[in-house]
Amino acid sequence: MTDTRDLLIEIGTEELPPKALKHLAVAFAEEIHNGLDNQNLKHGSHHWFATPRRLAVIVNKLVVKQSDHEQVRRGPALKAAYDSDGKPSKAAEGFAGSCNVDVKDLETIDTDNGGRLIFRSMQKGRSTADLLPEIINTALARLPIPKRMRWGNNDTEFVRPVHWSIVLLGREIVPCTILNTQSGNETRGHRFHHPKPLKITSASTYLKKLKEKAYVIADYEERKELIRTMVNDAASKCSGEAHIEGDLLDEVTSLVEWPVAITGTYDKEFLDLPFEVLLATMQDHQKYFPITDKNGQLQASFVTIANIDSKSPDEVKRGNERVIRPRLADATFFWQQDCTKSLVDYKDGLDKVIFQKDLGTLADKTERIRKLSVFIASELNLQHKTVARAATLAKCDLLTDMVGEFPKLQGIMGRYYAMQSKETEAVSIAIGEHYFPRFAGDNLPASETGRILAIADKIDNLVGIFAIGQTPTGEKDPYGLRRAALGCLRIMIECQLDLDLKTCLIFSAGTFDKKVKANTVTDSVFDFMMERLQKYYSDTGVTVDIFESVLQCRPTRPYDFHQRVKAVSDFTDLPEAESLAAANKRIHNILRQAGCEITPAIDGSLSVEDAEKDLVKKLDDVTRKVAPLTRGGNYTEALKELSGLRDSIDNFFDNVMVMVDDDNLRIARLQLLATIRHEFTQIADISRLQ
Repeated sequence: MTDTRDLLIEIGTEELPPKALKHLAVAFAEEIHNGLDNQNLKHGSHHWFATPRRLAVIVNKLVVKQSDHEQVRRGPALKAAYDSDGKPSKAAEGFAGSCNVDVKDLETIDTDNGGRLIFRSMQKGRSTADLLPEIINTALARLPIPKRMRWGNNDTEFVRPVHWSIVLLGREIVPCTILNTQSGNETRGHRFHHPKPLKITSASTYLKKLKEKAYVIADYEERKELIRTMVNDAASKCSGEAHIEGDLLDEVTSLVEWPVAITGTYDKEFLDLPFEVLLATMQDHQKYFPITDKNGQLQASFVTIANIDSKSPDEVKRGNERVIRPRLADATFFWQQDCTKSLVDYKDGLDKVIFQKDLGTLADKTERIRKLSVFIASELNLQHKTVARAATLAKCDLLTDMVGEFPKLQGIMGRYYAMQSKETEAVSIAIGEHYFPRFAGDNLPASETGRILAIADKIDNLVGIFAIGQTPTGEKDPYGLRRAALGCLRIMIECQLDLDLKTCLIFSAGTFDKKVKANTVTDSVFDFMMERLQKYYSDTGVTVDIFESVLQCRPTRPYDFHQRVKAVSDFTDLPEAESLAAANKRIHNILRQAGCEITPAIDGSLSVEDAEKDLVKKLDDVTRKVAPLTRGGNYTEALKELSGLRDSIDNFFDNVMVMVDDDNLRIARLQLLATIRHEFTQIADISRLQ
C-alpha cells in the first residue's frame, strides 16, 4: 500500500494587503498543486486558507515518495550513428558515454523521421521531503505580486515581511528555508489575544487549534459567512436590514482573524446627503456595513467588524462613531460646496484637465463624445438636442469636490448635480448612466440618451487608446478597453439598437486630431471588439463554430450579428443541419478549385439530369421566399426555408457530375452551386459548423 500523509504549509507574515489576500491564497494553492503534479507526486484534494497574517495550504494524502519511473533519452539518428561499414560513429559513442554504457547497450526506435538511438533507464523516485523546498519556493516566486518588498538586511522579497513558516508532512517537519525563515511547526495566534507561538502537530489539527486556542479562524470562507451572519443579525436587532456588497465583505474578511460585530449610529441630519455618498463614506473610508429599513432607505446606523473581542465593546462603538461623524461632515461640506455652482459652470475647467497626454484634455474628449453622440442619435432617428446637452455635461462632475474624494461616484454625482441645476430629467439620467455597465454583469443604461452617451464614450476610449498604441496586452488593460468593448456590444445587442459598429468607429476616428491618425486603427478596433463578442457568446453557451459561421460573413451591426447567431443556433437543431453543413463544405471546396470567379446564377435551360432540373426548380422557388426574409432580418425563418433544399442537394451530388468537359454545362452547374452558397452566406457560412 502506498504511504501517504497530509501536507501543511503556512507562511506567516505582516498584515497582507486585504484586496489581494484571497487572490494570493488561491494562487499559492494552485502553484503548490501544479508543483506536486509536475514532480509526479500523487495526492488527494488540496485546500487554501488565509488570514491577514498567513497564507496556508493543506494537501491531503500526499505520497511520501515519487514512484520509480522509466526514463528514455533520445540519441542521434541511425544514419548519423553508424558509418557505411556499420561501425559506431563518434556521435553514437558520445551519446553512449553520456549514458555511462556501451553502444551495444543502446536500443533503436522508429520515428516519423527515421530510426534513432535511445537509452532506457529506471530512475529511482525521490522523497517528497527532498522535493518540497523547491516546490514551495517556486510557488511563492510565481505569485501574482505586482510590487515585492524587502526587509532586514537580506535580499529576500515578498509582498510583506515573513516571520515564520510551517512545512509539516504528516507529523514530521520538512526542514527547509522559506523566504529567509527556517521551517518549523509553530504558528502564531491572534496578534492581541494569543501572540505567543502555538505548536501544530499535524495538518488535521491546524484549523481546530488556531480557532479554539489562538483566536484565529483560518478558513476564509467560514470567516466570511460568519461575518455575513453577524452583520445581518446586528442589523436585525436595529429593526433594519444590512446592506452587504460582495467586494466589501471580501475586504473585511481579509482584514480580521477573529471577527466581532459592533453596531453604531450617526446623526440623522446626515441622511439628507445622497444615498450613494453615504454608502461611499461608510464603505470606502470606514469599511462599515450600512443599515437600511425595509424600503431600502438608509437608517442612521451601521455595523462594523472589529478584529478583537474587547472587554469594553461600548468604547469600541463610541470610537467608531467619533470617526464617522467628521467623515460625514466632510461629505456634507463637499456636497454643499459643489451645489453652489450649476453643473455647466464646471465646463470651462475641462480644458485644464488632461484626459491623456496624446489625446488632449477632458474638453477635447467631451467635444468628441458630443459629435459622436449626435451622429449615433441620427443613425437611430432620435432627437439630437437632449443627446448633445447630456454629452456636453457628462464629464463636468469630474471637477467637483465630491468626485475628487470619491472617484467611483463619477456619473452618479453628475446626475444629482444636473438635477440640482434644473437640467431635464432625460439629461440628468443619461449623465448618471453613461458609465454603465461598469463591470461584467452590471446593469445597462435604461434610457435612450444614456445608451447613446455610453456607446459614444466607450468607442471614443477604444479608438483613441488604440490610435496611440496602448492596446491591451496579456492581463494588462490599464484603460479598461476589454470592459469598454464588451459594454458597448452589450448595449447594442441587449437594447436592440440597429447600429453599424464599423460606421460608428469610422466617424469616431474622424473626430480626433489628424496627428493622432485614428483613421488607421478602425479595423483593429473592430477585430478587437469581435474577439470580446466571442467571449460574450461563449459565456452564454454558444459554440465557437456557430460564432465563426456568422463572423465569416463580417456583419458589422452587432444586433444583426446577434439575430444571425440565434438563427444558426436554431438551425443546428434541425434534422437537415448536418447534411446541409456537409454539402456547403463540399460546395465551398468545389468553387475554390474551379480556378475562376463564379457568379451566382440559375439557368435551367442548360439542365440535363433530372436531379439537376429538380434542384434548379426547388432553388428558384426557395430563393424567392428567402429574399424578403433575409432583407427583413428574419434569419431563423430564412434558414428553415433553405433547409428544405437538403434532399434536392443530396440528390444532385449523388447523380450529377459538376466538373464536366462541356464548358457551358460546367459553368452553369458551378453557378447553381454558387447560388446555393450565396443564399446561405447571406446569413452565415454554415460550412464552418461542426
